[in-house]
Amino acid sequence: MSSFKKTGTIDDFQKFILNTYSLPDDRLYSIWDLLAQQQRFTMRALKGIRKDDIKKLRLNLLISLSWLMAIGNRLHINIEDEVWTRFPRLCSYCGKMPCICKAIKQTKRSKIRINNTLRPHSLSAFQKMFNEIYPATGRTLAEAGVHLAEEMGEVSESIHNYLGQHLQKQFNEVRLEIADFVSCILGVANSANIDIAKELSIMYIDNCHVCHKAPCVCSFSEVTYLKS
Repeated sequence: MSSFKKTGTIDDFQKFILNTYSLPDDRLYSIWDLLAQQQRFTMRALKGIRKDDIKKLRLNLLISLSWLMAIGNRLHINIEDEVWTRFPRLCSYCGKMPCICKAIKQTKRSKIRINNTLRPHSLSAFQKMFNEIYPATGRTLAEAGVHLAEEMGEVSESIHNYLGQHLQKQFNEVRLEIADFVSCILGVANSANIDIAKELSIMYIDNCHVCHKAPCVCSFSEVTYLKS
């Protein structure tokens, strides 16, 4: 049986997605399909915000994050490493914790020094870290949702650019945008009081959350018509 534990790391979750979904993902989905599914469930999460439906928001955030892990696996990107490199307990732009970007409009990114002794050791700790960098009290849930939508667009654009020309600098942009998207997922979760690690451990207690098999045996059509 494959499962994700509440105390697990981002890397543990990415490996869980690899073990549970890589076989059907590789056989049934192109990278474009994976990206479309990530976009699909991100938009459903945003609909949950608009309709003030936390249950819809929570479920679709979890599924969107799961598809992001599948994209990371397909592109051989270690997502936890990218998140930490981008956000080493500091804002990726102003280099402060908490972020001071709203108060001081900087014209360029600050140089950031990474202290690896401060690296969180679980997904829960990463979520807490992001609340310290970008306190939920400093924005509304709707504002956090708008930022998530913006980052979804930037992930999509970066992947399209890379697959068009296959340049290393474009691949590096994909890595950065994936890290930014994770930060926004956790930012929305903080604004909505959703414990991402806890909810993932409930959803993925027994292999695939739909068919409960590992590897997953859900068909392309079943996933296409999945409602959430």
